[in-house]
Amino acid sequence: MATNRLSPEEARMPKGELALWVQLRKQQHGWVRQYRFAPPRRWTFDFALPEYRLAVEVDGGSAWQGHGQVSRREGDYEKANEAVARGWRVLRGSTEQAENGTLLTFVRRCMPDHH
Repeated sequence: MATNRLSPEEARMPKGELALWVQLRKQQHGWVRQYRFAPPRRWTFDFALPEYRLAVEVDGGSAWQGHGQVSRREGDYEKANEAVARGWRVLRGSTEQAENGTLLTFVRRCMPDHH
């Protein structure tokens, strides 16, 4: 994106996801947002590289509080286990880690062309 303007979709993204999205687009590997990995389930990854079965999830503030609920946490475990059963590597991080580049560092280490 040549301009600093956000698309309407980007303007609605949680700040941690937006920060990481900006960083991932610079990597030019074809990242997909909200990738549905287990149809017919409606589970999605925040970001995915389907070709490499690499996914990234950013846990935001309000989402993190929601994860404290038992039913939500159980669903998160099921989603994570299904992803592993299907051969995915899933990185998770906080909004702060997305914003300060820590999460991107792990993403880079997981890329096939990493040395």
